[in-house]
Amino acid sequence: MGQKKILIITYYWPPAGGPGVQRWLKFAKYLPEFGWNPVIYTPENPSYPLVDESLLKEVPQDIEMVKTRIWEPYQLAEKLNKSNKKFKAGQFDVGKNQSWKSKLSIWVRGNFFIPDARVFWVKPSIRFLEQYLKENKIDTVVTSGPPHSLHLIGLGLKKKLPNLKWIADFRDPWTEISYYPHLKLTKSSDRKHRMLESAVFKTADITLATSYTDAENFRKAGARSVCITNGFDEEAGQKERKEHYVPQKTFTISYIGVLEQLRNPENLWKALNELVKTYPDFAAHFALKFVGRVDDKILQNLEATELKNHILNLGYLPHDQAVEEMEKSGLLLITNFPNESSKGIIPGKIFEYLASGKQIVSFGPEDADVARILNETSAGKHFSYHDTEAVKCFVLEKFELWKQGNLSDNTGNIEQFSRRNLTQQLAEIL
Repeated sequence: MGQKKILIITYYWPPAGGPGVQRWLKFAKYLPEFGWNPVIYTPENPSYPLVDESLLKEVPQDIEMVKTRIWEPYQLAEKLNKSNKKFKAGQFDVGKNQSWKSKLSIWVRGNFFIPDARVFWVKPSIRFLEQYLKENKIDTVVTSGPPHSLHLIGLGLKKKLPNLKWIADFRDPWTEISYYPHLKLTKSSDRKHRMLESAVFKTADITLATSYTDAENFRKAGARSVCITNGFDEEAGQKERKEHYVPQKTFTISYIGVLEQLRNPENLWKALNELVKTYPDFAAHFALKFVGRVDDKILQNLEATELKNHILNLGYLPHDQAVEEMEKSGLLLITNFPNESSKGIIPGKIFEYLASGKQIVSFGPEDADVARILNETSAGKHFSYHDTEAVKCFVLEKFELWKQGNLSDNTGNIEQFSRRNLTQQLAEIL
């Protein structure tokens, strides 16, 4: 049995930064161990919202790359209005923050470029890859979206080559994504988005989802859907640091990443404030640490409480230093949007939190996928934004364990979320 070949069609590839690039970069790293050689098809001249040169060193050295040029209307759009750069990353000004230029750009984006502005790469890619697939023995094709226009390349190839095996990988949903209602779509544009999505769901041999809830929603919409979550890679030096762990003098709750107003756990701040006021022992040992960008309003409100003398705001740190700060913590904090429709969002940082071995306190909608992961790994507890008493009890219980030197690392079943094991799951599906 020789190695089989898999063609991965992806817009994001190093030096693209951000979370979108990690998933297939890591799959490509481990696939050869399971009998699959990846070939990457990506644009020659992409327009990335974020660039991270450090990811280039993670690309396997001998990986086969195939590139063609792409024409994107973004260069034009950014001349018209600087904030169009945000739309590439799926970020929007909403409500009062929208200028007429923003409104026009969003309307044009939603109605003229369906499903998105990378759609001009679809036809040339189908023409090029149809020929490429006939000349090279490729066993399976994967399309990874967003941008969801890449799934239309898969759809076109499957129509021309019916025996081709095609996996559509949805890193985010298409019409179910949170900003879809903000696209100012006409009725006919909305119909077209839904028709294309449905064609992808019904034609792809398998649709991959990154969360349990998304997989279930895709199945309801007619897809043969399987969930393979994102995961963690054991960081360089992490093992050694764990073995030579030095107990910390403060009981630290840490938040790593961007914290915005829509995911602000006010009930946690209330619980911590009450603990600091009521228990001198807790107040003497407690610190609240932020690594990353925290909304100014959140910080202002915290400064007006008893917590002001307990805050360590370290700002943005390089990734490896952020990982070390996780490991120096007693508890790690994760937050999600409170609405029911966000149940299926699994923030990528949860997997790094799991790898650090620390206990996690999480906030978001009830029955969230994050709660399921924490239960399966015994790595912490998930609360709704209404709980305050239960949160207080949980934090106090962990503080008492920390004082006795018994706040143990989670040693639950986290291996299932290692990138290698997730790639093995993918190989089994293949």
